[in-house]
Amino acid sequence: MGEGCRTVPLAGHVGFDSLPDQLVNKSVSQGFCFNILCVGETGLGKSTLMDTLFNTKFEGEPATHTQPGVQLRSNTYDLQESNVGLKLTIVSTVGFGDQINKEDSYKPIVEFIDAQFEAYLQEELKIRRVLHTYHDSRIHACLYFIAPTGHSLKSLDLVTMKKLDSKVNIIPIIAKSDAISKSELTKFKIKITSELVSNGVQIYQFPTDDESVAEINGTMNAHLPFAVIGSTEELKIGNKMMKARQYPWGTVQVENEAHCDFVKLREMLIRVNMEDLREQTHSRHYELYRRCKLEEMGFKDTDPDSKPFSLQETYEAKRNEFLGELQKKEEEMRQMFVQRVKEKEAELKEAEKELHEKFDRLKKLHQDEKKKLEDKKKSLDDEVNAFKQRKTAAELLQSQGSQAGGSQTLKRDKEKKNNPWLCTE
Repeated sequence: MGEGCRTVPLAGHVGFDSLPDQLVNKSVSQGFCFNILCVGETGLGKSTLMDTLFNTKFEGEPATHTQPGVQLRSNTYDLQESNVGLKLTIVSTVGFGDQINKEDSYKPIVEFIDAQFEAYLQEELKIRRVLHTYHDSRIHACLYFIAPTGHSLKSLDLVTMKKLDSKVNIIPIIAKSDAISKSELTKFKIKITSELVSNGVQIYQFPTDDESVAEINGTMNAHLPFAVIGSTEELKIGNKMMKARQYPWGTVQVENEAHCDFVKLREMLIRVNMEDLREQTHSRHYELYRRCKLEEMGFKDTDPDSKPFSLQETYEAKRNEFLGELQKKEEEMRQMFVQRVKEKEAELKEAEKELHEKFDRLKKLHQDEKKKLEDKKKSLDDEVNAFKQRKTAAELLQSQGSQAGGSQTLKRDKEKKNNPWLCTE
């Protein structure tokens, strides 16, 4: 009890002992939501295990190995069991581990988880919040599917789990565990646990602080990672129909704890710790994200003097800081604009000067060319005039020569006529 509170006895029945019943009735009427992220390479049986866990057939297209990158595919289903409704969201990592370069395969997953946290934070920060009807899409559990190699974890698995352990509750499981023998499986579990511890990967530990589940959770923590098998096929074994996988050498029963840990996974994930997974997501992972985001925005619990920080004072301080930065940027932009204008004016003046110089050069060149053409024209005119004079003189000489030749002919004709004895040869 807090300081200043006293415990006093009641004289009779009051009725507030019905609060748990009221809470249960209200929760049942509102329904519940649970979001599972399945991370693992293509072909490890993620979809089949989900079908087996919830004893139904979820619709979904099978993924191929030709994806250029990792894509997250989210599907939401409404399930009903007795009078309890569950809004189940299953998020699968399509194409995870299929690329040659797997260096950034974890980034789309981290971005998706952060996006769900951001959406919830934005809803919380609204003036008019509707969190009671808001569909919470934050990831409550991450089932990490490990390939049954029997040797050790792949570097991709270690890197991805290390990036996710502060953002989501990781439950590692060995997929298709019937692919290796029991002795190999035991050694493989020990090897995986050792590698997770040595690399500082924090996986989800089933809580042991509640006495009602402390024993079973403590026992189940020792069985991690769970070795599971999934199958929706039912075979008749004895007098019962059971989920199993038929092989040439025998039958593997999904719900037989001597064959695999499927029942343990279902008990821990759904029947015992589903609410704790939801609570851990909100109180641990989301609170960490929320605190980091608010600190980035400048909000703190206390000021430098260890006094409580006022939201109004924080808002005013951030507003003044923002206005100061805005004015500073405005002044910088103004100075930059003035500088740019000056530089542009200098460039234009330089270009104008170059144009004037070019114009003067062209003008002078034009004048020189014009003078040359005029000189050439004058020379040609002189040649034409000289030619005309020579032509006139030649024509005159030719005319005089013709007249002289005609006079000589007439004279000879006259002499012949007067002297007929003259003969010509």
